Amino acid sequence: MTAASSPSSSAPVERARVVIVGAGPAGLTVANILRAASVDCVLLETESREFIEQRPRAGFIEEWAVRALERRGLANRLLVHAQAHSECEFRFAGERHRFRYGELSGHRHFVYPQPLLVTDLVRKYADDADGDVRFGVRDVELHAIDTDRPSVSYTDPETGERRRIDCDVVAGCDGARGVSRACMPPEHTTVARNDYGVGWLALLAEAPPSCDSVVFGVHPRGFAAHMARSPRVTRYYLECPPGDDPENWPHERVWSELRDRLSADGARPLAEGRLIEKRVLDMHNYVVEPMAYGRLYLAGDAAHLAAPIAAKGMNLALHDALLLGDALVAYFGKGDDSGLSGYSEACLRRVWQYQEFSQWLSEVLHGASSGDTFRAGSAAARLRRIFGSPAAAATFAELYIGKDTDY
Repeated sequence: MTAASSPSSSAPVERARVVIVGAGPAGLTVANILRAASVDCVLLETESREFIEQRPRAGFIEEWAVRALERRGLANRLLVHAQAHSECEFRFAGERHRFRYGELSGHRHFVYPQPLLVTDLVRKYADDADGDVRFGVRDVELHAIDTDRPSVSYTDPETGERRRIDCDVVAGCDGARGVSRACMPPEHTTVARNDYGVGWLALLAEAPPSCDSVVFGVHPRGFAAHMARSPRVTRYYLECPPGDDPENWPHERVWSELRDRLSADGARPLAEGRLIEKRVLDMHNYVVEPMAYGRLYLAGDAAHLAAPIAAKGMNLALHDALLLGDALVAYFGKGDDSGLSGYSEACLRRVWQYQEFSQWLSEVLHGASSGDTFRAGSAAARLRRIFGSPAAAATFAELYIGKDTDY
């Protein structure tokens, strides 16, 4: 499958202005923006609707992103049901340190798990606006993206028939393992990678939150985190070796480590419960430059992966999608191609800001457990500066909550 591959001439042919590959937050946001502007588009997704509406993913949305969705009529349920957070807590050396980033930045996080946002966006596009979305497609291929006549072909899940959609633009929103990124020719593309050298055991517990904010535990045995997801479900993370087997972490070991790593004077005991998810995430990032080639534009994890260290991944995907959706509307509505020509550069400015902050925060969170006394001392110095310097606190708050501006 290459940019110049040719579709089968016998496949039934359709026509759309835009084909969007991938029905995650990025693809669904682009689809909704185009549908609202009456730009003809087709959304292809390899998984079922039920699967994408239940797939566990990120849960923190920055306020600028919520307001941008709100302006487009895409945040009605979010604003009713999401919890708003304006504080977080660091626990280290047996002490609790509350950080009120809302007071310093004037902005909040909204806790709204990605499956709920995806459900809302699918309903808006497919049910309310009668948008064309095709679930369960197989063997998606992109063709002739370096020409003015690109197309996308796929296998119909019901008939087994190959189908083809001719289009003007392809939006590749199908994530890190999707076909879109693989179509970026290596001679025109640079992929920058960073491996943090740690893993996180990602856990979902059927247990109420034990704190009213996100908690970061910085501990010599390894980082730990507590993040509320709902009144009855809590997300936890435990630092572990990269590539570790989740089966190495039975119930009792998980809760023992969480109690140790999140302990601090005056902290409430953890509310324990059944673990309903347990998987190991290896902490690494990548950035694809440029994020466009020919008539293919990447968005979200297809273009860049941000480890969940700073909860930036879904926010970057939404930023890409908002820029791409608006650029496509301008192009098809007014013949203005400035947004498309500047899309990659505009996205990458924020991508690199968020990647740099994630790298900085990783040192804060993992320094104590690195086994390197210099890194541990530097991490402690950073934490003391955040809580001792108003200027450092303001800078951290701005980067932690994110801003709808780029440097």
